[in-house]
Amino acid sequence: MKPFTYTRATSPAEAAAAVARTPGAKFIAGGTNLLDLMKLQIETPAHLIDVQDLKLDRIEKTKDGGLRIGALVKNTALASDETVRRDYGVLSRSLLAGASGQLRNKATTAGNLLQRTRCPYFYDTNQACNKRKPGSGCAAIGGFSRQLGVIGTSDACIATHPSDMAVAMRVLDASVETVKADGATRSIPMADFHRLPGNTPHIETALMPGELITAVTLPKPIGGMHLYHKVRDRSSYAFALISVAAVVQQDGTGRVAVGGVAHRPWRVEAAEADLPRGARAVASGLLAGAKPSHENAFKLPLVERTLAAVLAEAKG
Repeated sequence: MKPFTYTRATSPAEAAAAVARTPGAKFIAGGTNLLDLMKLQIETPAHLIDVQDLKLDRIEKTKDGGLRIGALVKNTALASDETVRRDYGVLSRSLLAGASGQLRNKATTAGNLLQRTRCPYFYDTNQACNKRKPGSGCAAIGGFSRQLGVIGTSDACIATHPSDMAVAMRVLDASVETVKADGATRSIPMADFHRLPGNTPHIETALMPGELITAVTLPKPIGGMHLYHKVRDRSSYAFALISVAAVVQQDGTGRVAVGGVAHRPWRVEAAEADLPRGARAVASGLLAGAKPSHENAFKLPLVERTLAAVLAEAKG
């Protein structure tokens, strides 16, 4: 790990301004992903600004009947919150499907959204990776790609986003609240928060330099049955090969988002109109234009079968 300096911020605006004016600075909170990347010298911040004292750790109801989740709410606290379990069950289930109990006790809501890909070529500094070193190439293309993306990929990157929670946030139409370096605030819809790789896979979100996540807001509950199915190589502590987050209403309509297939949680609202017709019809629209490799083509039928299991469970 390379040497770095460290300070603790006292307000969100101060933290954002400090990162923006300090070359090589990064925020740190739970640190469950950043510290690992620093040990591997994939991340080499010159300065860390600790945001753990900013009191962004509350879960509150909003005036319009939704829920505001502070950026520093731990994954364990969010998964076990009474309102989340009752009204946003898909979120609770997705959180409990991720990582381990120890990691969930430390990982934060904002950090979960910002965690980096688990593409093995990103972690191997001897390999070319446009995400780690822009312009160096992508060794994953033509390499070992079983875990990697099948849709929304580019000639520069086929990495996937690893978060389970983000898939549930996408199906719930969450919004990400932030504060910029100049003190201005804004709300970013989850649909626009994570970017596709294109020619700049190292730019993963819509955040501006120095912009700090302060909360995630959920709209008022939409009812229905909330389900999250995760398919992985072992029963715990493994990232998704694919995952399906769904909210299914009694009449068979609903919403669905998929994880483990793209650079961001994958949802195609137009495909959801086919939910009453079954999993095959939905998967056809959801995965239209997919470009799998020989090694990960299995993900396409796996999405359809997992969605079929979700819909069968919803019917009871």
